[in-house]
Amino acid sequence: MKISTSILNWFDIVKRDLPFRKNKNPYNIWVSEIMLQQTKVETVIPYYNNWIKKFPDVMSVAKAEEDVLLKSWEGLGYYARCRNFHKAAKILCENFNSKIPQSWNAFIGLPGVGEYTAGAVLSIAFNKPFIVLDGNVKRVMARVIGRRKLSKYNINLIKQTLKKWLDKNRPGDFNEALMELGACICTPKKPKCIGCPINTLCIAYKSGNPLNYPSYIRKKSIPNYTFVGGVIRDKDKVLIQKRNEKMLSGLWEIPNKKINSVKTSKNELENYIIKHYQLSIKIKKKLGVIKHSYSHFNMNLVLFDCIKYSGITKSQKTYKWIKKSEIKDYPFHKVNHKIFSLFKYDYWTI
Repeated sequence: MKISTSILNWFDIVKRDLPFRKNKNPYNIWVSEIMLQQTKVETVIPYYNNWIKKFPDVMSVAKAEEDVLLKSWEGLGYYARCRNFHKAAKILCENFNSKIPQSWNAFIGLPGVGEYTAGAVLSIAFNKPFIVLDGNVKRVMARVIGRRKLSKYNINLIKQTLKKWLDKNRPGDFNEALMELGACICTPKKPKCIGCPINTLCIAYKSGNPLNYPSYIRKKSIPNYTFVGGVIRDKDKVLIQKRNEKMLSGLWEIPNKKINSVKTSKNELENYIIKHYQLSIKIKKKLGVIKHSYSHFNMNLVLFDCIKYSGITKSQKTYKWIKKSEIKDYPFHKVNHKIFSLFKYDYWTI
């Protein structure tokens, strides 16, 4: 029996019932593949379902405002995925009659579309003979062909092996099956080798130590950074600003900045507000330290309760004064919702 046949027979029996597997709609598949990048399936499902209801096709995404899209993406993280999807949708509407191209070169030329996304969407939606190589597939293949290091040479070997194995009649199903195998059976820490449909071919399984393939790469320690932020109140409203930095671009937040020392946090906050808004504030009290972890650093945000002391005369930031009831209208990054949870009433008071 061919390797692809063994994998597909297994997949046909055990594959998970996931909402994005209900049909071969290329738009739906594209949405799911973008959301699934570096994100667990169980996290993605509610976001996917809500997104498809609000934005059922490419044109609805292209016509939407970025803030509206980011609000629907809020909490899923890696927001560049959303912004790139918006840019890609506009290009499709302008140049491709709102249709997803079946050509590799045309599709991979869109913002946010790399080799993995192109291979997944084109094979699953259009039955094109392209392989996919995500983290799950790399692990499965490294174990099967016995490669401890994911070097450039070994990655190329894995790709060539996949091209040989690829089922030309069901390339999309084959790709999904391999990803399913990595997600459910050939897992990073506790592989269920007995249930693997190709364990008789697997070098890692035969070695008795499948966890040695591929060898574990110790992750770099995540740094801790201190920030200072202010809930700046003006009667029943607070000041929020829109980020224009690369990280979390387009999302809203309370005014804050990275600092070197907690001792200078009050002065740092006051100076930041004066610099960016020419606004004088009165710091009333410290509300606490809000802790949050991002993918590449841990944040300790020293939070102060403040009131506006003068009007904004000149701003270097896009800003709004909002009521607590208006939080739902703006996309915020996660640490802000931890801050908002401190305020138990409809007005801005603890």
